[in-house]
Amino acid sequence: MAEDVVQYPLEWEADVVLRDGGVAHLRPIQPEDAEAIVRFHERQSDESIYLRFFAPIRQLSERDLRRFTNVDHDDRVALVATHRGEIIGVGRYDKITPTDAEVAFNVSDRHQGKGIGSVLLEHLAAIGREEGLTSFSAEVLPQNGKMLKVFADAGYSVSRRIEDGVVQVHFDIEPTEKSEEVRLAREHRAESLSIARLLAPRTIALVGASREEGRVGHVLLRHLRDGGFTGDLYAVNPHADDILGVPTVDRLGAIEGPVDLVVIAVPAEKVLDVVDECAAADVHALVIVSAGFAESREKAGLKLERQVLRRARDSGMRIVGPTSFGLVNTSPEVSMNASFAPSMPGRGHFGLFSQSGPLGIAVLESAHRRGLGLSSFASVGNRLDVSGNDLMQFWMDDPATHAVGLYLESMGNPRKFSRIARRLALAKPVVVIKPGISRYGAPPGHRVRDTEVAPEAFAAMLGQAGAIHVENIHQMFDVAQVLIHQPESSGSRVAIVANSAQLAQLAAETSVSWGLDIVGNPTSVPPDSELDAFLRAVGEATHRPDVDAVFLCFAPPVEPVTEETLDALRSAVAGSDKTCVATVIGSYGVSGGLAHRAPTGGGAGETVDPARELPFYTTPEDAARALAAATRYAAWRRRDKGTLLPRQGVDRAAADALIEPILAQCPEGRDLTEDEVWRLLAAYGIDLWSRLPALTEDEAVDAARTLGYPVVLKSTSPLVRAQSVLTGVRIDLQDDAAVRAAFRSLSQALAPFDADHFVVQRMALQGVSTVVACSEDRLFGPVVRFSLAGISTDVLGDIGYRIPPLTDVDVTDLIGSIKGARLLDGYRGAPAVNRRALADIIGRVSMLGDDFSEIASIELNPVVVHPGGVQVLGATATIAKRAKRKDAGRRTLT
Repeated sequence: MAEDVVQYPLEWEADVVLRDGGVAHLRPIQPEDAEAIVRFHERQSDESIYLRFFAPIRQLSERDLRRFTNVDHDDRVALVATHRGEIIGVGRYDKITPTDAEVAFNVSDRHQGKGIGSVLLEHLAAIGREEGLTSFSAEVLPQNGKMLKVFADAGYSVSRRIEDGVVQVHFDIEPTEKSEEVRLAREHRAESLSIARLLAPRTIALVGASREEGRVGHVLLRHLRDGGFTGDLYAVNPHADDILGVPTVDRLGAIEGPVDLVVIAVPAEKVLDVVDECAAADVHALVIVSAGFAESREKAGLKLERQVLRRARDSGMRIVGPTSFGLVNTSPEVSMNASFAPSMPGRGHFGLFSQSGPLGIAVLESAHRRGLGLSSFASVGNRLDVSGNDLMQFWMDDPATHAVGLYLESMGNPRKFSRIARRLALAKPVVVIKPGISRYGAPPGHRVRDTEVAPEAFAAMLGQAGAIHVENIHQMFDVAQVLIHQPESSGSRVAIVANSAQLAQLAAETSVSWGLDIVGNPTSVPPDSELDAFLRAVGEATHRPDVDAVFLCFAPPVEPVTEETLDALRSAVAGSDKTCVATVIGSYGVSGGLAHRAPTGGGAGETVDPARELPFYTTPEDAARALAAATRYAAWRRRDKGTLLPRQGVDRAAADALIEPILAQCPEGRDLTEDEVWRLLAAYGIDLWSRLPALTEDEAVDAARTLGYPVVLKSTSPLVRAQSVLTGVRIDLQDDAAVRAAFRSLSQALAPFDADHFVVQRMALQGVSTVVACSEDRLFGPVVRFSLAGISTDVLGDIGYRIPPLTDVDVTDLIGSIKGARLLDGYRGAPAVNRRALADIIGRVSMLGDDFSEIASIELNPVVVHPGGVQVLGATATIAKRAKRKDAGRRTLT
């Protein structure tokens, strides 16, 4: 039978975080689930059974059991949610028509209230859209308030009517602005809670605790103890009665009550057994500091890592690591130093994330040296599970965190990163260090896909999200000092006050190079003036209404800078609402940072960064760069973020009807024909101009008469594209004679290069030729490109990038991001073009690429934009088998 040979859709499997912060596994149902379904059904209450089946069916028949567990994953789709190997929820749909399906859910009584029904609905809707469905229907008893609430709260426009005592529910499953808000809000709450439990555990157990000094298990236990952890701490070691005064048990099961966090410091080959023991003890999260996994480049290490992840996820546990440097929470209510940091970092408002252990050390040392306090810190090593995305979700809600720093050695899910960072950056600044984005930039052990995107695309993604991109740790803390300790910049107008003309000039030139505007002339008091004269000049600058920021530059005339001098500089700006930075040079006493405020010891109870502090820098270049970054971020926060692009004139079903048969015939995909490209673009409201092939003069003339004069004759060979020497086009041909002459001329010139393949097209209005394109990247998903046609793209690389989904502001920014954008506004007397029409084309291409991962690439070239609108004169597209995106419109841990 056909149902016995259906292909299991592995891509539908997903791990999801539930409302309580735990983890469940979603997967398609299988015939082998029959016994598990029987157990699930037997555990359900009479009420739950009646609400699901409208009858008191205590025992499932063999016929029903077979029907439930044997589906074709097409007309009939069913997903199960599992926890610790047991089914805790079932969701299914059965097609009623080619575009509508009846949907139903059943959630375990013991696991209700965790959002399982909402997750199942979300995943079924995403699958349904991929399979061509546009709506769901359901029959619900009026007393089943929980299920009615699942539909009502999903964000769709739900219609209801009562028929024969049953509520008939119907709604479209195309995402709406509200449904997307609901989905992202639920994802945020769940993942934030999951990390909150990780960073604020009530009970910690260290497996691998050692009595021997210098051993990893001894060092970590000492740091946890000395850090003053406020919860219950246990050392797990079957061969010791006492270690460092910490209560010792021989196994996790001997600990009374729940264990929130287990730190694992045993050899890699023993980790799997510890994970199983943690699962049996219902542990919430693990920190694995052990090495010897995928980073070893050995197949055995990679296999072991995958086994650890699967067993942990199946048991609902989160993982930090392997090869983690550890976790820190400086809150006095927690005071957790579960890391290799020898002392607890000072308490402050900067949340830090690092993937690398060694770089984690460098990050913490740099923060300590500058006196910059931390709220929390996480090092995730191989990033097997918990990632920077998870931490950002937590920091979004954490009142102790005012700014976030991320050192990213690799990126597993850029699309999810982009949308989370964007939401976070609206409230708190996000500073990102990312050395490289190619496969060469990912360290061993990091699960990351190869990418073909240019570095500029990654930078554009950060810009879209409002993140501040810096090059190194030094720059990250330079910027953080301004963001955390100074008022948000209200503009780019800067007043410079210096006690050296040369220093003032250097500060001004550097500031201008970073896009800041100098107000008037830099104020320079004589180097031998009293400090009071300098401070008076600073005070005057802070009170100027035409100034947004004040840049202090101080060089001690003779003696080294004293703490009294620094305090005087702080006091001079303390009451100002301006953003202030200072450069103090020529002194051994100031090494940058918050100057002399770094603590000499540790202690979570010691706050080292007061709410207002003047950041000091050793060079004007560092100060100007940091101030400029903070200014740009403030400007991004103030500006309109736009709205998602409207979908008027978009027929997704028509595009799907074109793509699916092609992939059915050619599973690996192929280039589309001109007619197919025309139909694909037409489905998204893009009018591609017709062009007719011409192999002979007579065919060229016939084509011209069909299209109507004037026409263009051009070669289709890529050899002549953007050539300044070898010309492949003749324009403004007004009659038959002109077409014949052009054909003979081009044939003679191009035949030696096998480039004499021609098409005839109507003559476009004079304008600016541009290129609009979108390609599917294995890591980033769809990437939209915009550029001018010709040399500026092919040779100079003047290309703008954005990652969908785009807002109207994103499209406007993309157009203005290229250096050649000046040509669009009128250049040397030419009229300005219609940017709105160009933006509409870009938006439609972005929606097409975002909707279909099967579109490997699509390029509109040229798109001629003129004062009256746009004309799409050429286009190519390639279809490939559907790519499994990391962020596919449904909640999942990746």
